[in-house]
Amino acid sequence: MTTFLDASHVVVGAGATGLAFTDALVDHSDARVVLVDRRSGPGGHWREAYPFVRLHQSSAFYGVPSTLLGGGRLQDSGPERGLQERASQPEIIAYYERALARLEATGRVRFLPGSEYVDGEVVSLATGERQRVPAGTRVVDAHYLAPTIPAEVPPPFAVDGARVVPVNDLARLEDSPSRYVVVGSGKTATDAIVWLLQREVDPGAIRWVRPREPWMFNRAVVQPDPAVFLGMGADVWEAAARASSLDDMFLRMEDAGVMLRIDRSLTPTMARCPTIGTWEVDLLRTVEDVVRMGHVRAAERGRLVMDGGTATIADDALVVHCAASGLQIPPLVPVWRPDVITLQPVRAGFPCFGAALIGYVEATRDDDTEKNRLCPPSHYGDTLAQWVEMNLLGGRATAAFTSEPDVKAWAESVALYPGRVPPGHPPSPALDAARERLATWVGPGMERAAALVAAARP
Repeated sequence: MTTFLDASHVVVGAGATGLAFTDALVDHSDARVVLVDRRSGPGGHWREAYPFVRLHQSSAFYGVPSTLLGGGRLQDSGPERGLQERASQPEIIAYYERALARLEATGRVRFLPGSEYVDGEVVSLATGERQRVPAGTRVVDAHYLAPTIPAEVPPPFAVDGARVVPVNDLARLEDSPSRYVVVGSGKTATDAIVWLLQREVDPGAIRWVRPREPWMFNRAVVQPDPAVFLGMGADVWEAAARASSLDDMFLRMEDAGVMLRIDRSLTPTMARCPTIGTWEVDLLRTVEDVVRMGHVRAAERGRLVMDGGTATIADDALVVHCAASGLQIPPLVPVWRPDVITLQPVRAGFPCFGAALIGYVEATRDDDTEKNRLCPPSHYGDTLAQWVEMNLLGGRATAAFTSEPDVKAWAESVALYPGRVPPGHPPSPALDAARERLATWVGPGMERAAALVAAARP
């Protein structure tokens, strides 16, 4: 006998974007939602992340629209005193469990853990039981841009005799290797190195295999303070308007305090641009043993084989795998298609807001063409051109969704929206100046940025 799910929407993935979408949809419609996830609980990759990870951005920019993560608290001590707090892994998981409980309490959300969606059916991984998704039920793909993390994928290189561990295992070591070899150019690698240095590992005991040089966002300017955030936007578009090339644009953003790089003698080619603190960059610069020979192809006892040759390592070196692909950059597709709603960022770089916005628009609009007009997708960045294009797409999307009074009012009411000026926010000369500068530079900046991206295409 075939069992059918009772749902208007089946959301595949109970991670950050799936829950943000569901939260907005359920709060603004009478939708009935079934959440499906292979994991045992909500929160997606956070359930498998390395234990010392924290959000890279402010907590306020993450989570679901109905509930502010972290309560808007500022850090009152340490090198980031005065900046918005950043939640830890246990705090994030507990937050998502509370968010799911709130949704289930509506009586219109059901969570099916340990399950997967396959060809129109939801299949239990424990029992094999299958439940059919009825015709007319909208399937929501919350996995299209799901990150990969070192704990869940093998190293992207061969291992022969070397001791290789994912970054998660750093916190569980029972011995002290003579050398740590950290493989990766992104935020996971920087987190691993900062964690080691904060535990008084000698910088000279760390070898950093860095295939590319990364640009990173200065966390101090990515804050839920309208004067700060809008001022940062003005700096980005002014840098674009004045730039002679993409490299020049990023160097101008560095001069404005927006972008950071680890080695000022090298021009980065990688622009995933995670947020990072200046204090972290200062620590990272103490690691002087940096290998720049491309990607690792094999880790063998006593050596690494890389694109550009080989490098010797200690026989007992611990090779820390931080090289999972992380952010995904698949082709952009319309969010609404007849067979699926595909969650993607809308306002560049803030996936939770994009998913929540898509949920609100799904709840309040009937025509898919109009929904796609209001929520054109953007992608993540990897190269400089991709990062600039991401912001161009996000800027155009912002103009689209803020053209609708109700959507604009909803966005201004949720902390996930980074460009908002909250209702009742007190005026200030700093905010007035930021708004004026942004209005001055956004037009010419976007025009020049589009030309720079076009010139960079093969």
